[in-house]
Amino acid sequence: MKTDIHPSNYRPVVFVDLASGEKFLISSTIEAEGETEFEGKTYPTVNIEISSASHPFYTGKETGGSKASRVKQFEARKLAAKK
Repeated sequence: MKTDIHPSNYRPVVFVDLASGEKFLISSTIEAEGETEFEGKTYPTVNIEISSASHPFYTGKETGGSKASRVKQFEARKLAAKK
């Protein structure tokens, strides 16, 4: 492997998914917001709003209400537009 090809601030960082609470340890150059303990060691931390642990595409769980309620909302808007 080539030496000296990574930036000087390339280090392990813990990303915390705020929606699910999952933590991921990934090497990154991102600016850290704080520090947290992960698997017995202290790492820089970055909070993220969504990740594969909480995104509906990966989890298979749909959010935002049922299809029936969305149909009712659409029909209500349609009727309001006709008036």
